[in-house]
Amino acid sequence: MNETLEQHSRSTVPLYRHAYVHVPFCARRCSYCDFSIVVRRQVPVDAYVDAVRRELAARVPAGTDLALDTLYFGGGTPSRLGTRGVAQLLDAMRERVMLCDGAEVTLEANPEDITPDAVRAWRDAGVNRLSIGVQTFDETVLAWMHRVHDAEAAKRAVAIARDGGLAAFSLDLIFAVPHALSRNWTRDLDQALALDPDHISLYGLTIEPHTPLGRWSARGEVTESPEESYELEFLEANRRLTAAGYEHYEVSNFAKTGRRAVHNSAYWKGVPYLGVGPSAHGYDGITRRWNIAAYPAWQTAVSHGGDPLAGSEVLTAENRVAEAVYLGLRTIDGLEMAESEQAALASWFDAGWLESVDSAHSRRVRCTPLGWLRLDRLAADLTSLRSH
Repeated sequence: MNETLEQHSRSTVPLYRHAYVHVPFCARRCSYCDFSIVVRRQVPVDAYVDAVRRELAARVPAGTDLALDTLYFGGGTPSRLGTRGVAQLLDAMRERVMLCDGAEVTLEANPEDITPDAVRAWRDAGVNRLSIGVQTFDETVLAWMHRVHDAEAAKRAVAIARDGGLAAFSLDLIFAVPHALSRNWTRDLDQALALDPDHISLYGLTIEPHTPLGRWSARGEVTESPEESYELEFLEANRRLTAAGYEHYEVSNFAKTGRRAVHNSAYWKGVPYLGVGPSAHGYDGITRRWNIAAYPAWQTAVSHGGDPLAGSEVLTAENRVAEAVYLGLRTIDGLEMAESEQAALASWFDAGWLESVDSAHSRRVRCTPLGWLRLDRLAADLTSLRSH
């Protein structure tokens, strides 16, 4: 007999302070996207919200005292739920959790969905921060990415959000696109800075096999940007954005003073968080779990009372060492490193990949921007040191 969600729930629930809800719906699949999405002309809002409510009710039994500091709606394109759907989803969440005063409530939104009516409704429902998927201001690259909006729509969306009272927003940009597209990265940075966002997230383009971009690459129609270009564009962004007053506080993220993303920062601190929805990941402090990725299969499992679990992993002592190192090196806050470790990794400091956080006498170190470009290697080497 299949275990039900109610049977799976334990008598005590981890005191999650953060929750992520995956909304899989999109108007079109972007050429580079390998996330769990479904393309729907008409979004099944009621069916989706009902499924979220069922999963959430079992994960957070009635009477559980959960108060969230952050709530993040990601995807997919959560703004595709529209004004009514976002409000319904927030109502479903409030049936099982409380939002603390000042809680950060983020909605990922694409520019074409950001209208005065939508902003007003989202704000009234409780959303107080947007993550806007701009990706680029180059029309040719937007079309190549299969984005629905154009550059002017992105600029209008920012103005609408600000005028409508959602002035806290982040812009997403993608760098290191193929040279054949002749994209001007400096111009994209100029236009992003001109919009004066609180926060900017930058992601290097990666080619995943099961995507349109992966198929183009396999047929030889696309040549990936060389590592040298990736490095140059990353370092240019670091230079330009920090000069403009943004703090490069995590390998992919920049923020004005006091405007770091609270929700994402929780991930990098390794704290427990609740994950709901297709492909959503969660962590209770001991075990990581992830849900079935396909929306129809997730919905079917939840509607029948089953656990939509796709897999889980209990973190071993070795896992914890590796995660602590990797997460610590991801952020500007860095991590503690013993003198013996610093001596063993002196070449990193000499190469300009690592630096002390506070002073020459501090044992806390962090990656430089050059070091972040070698993050995986640095984390593996330090983990190996700590495992022996």
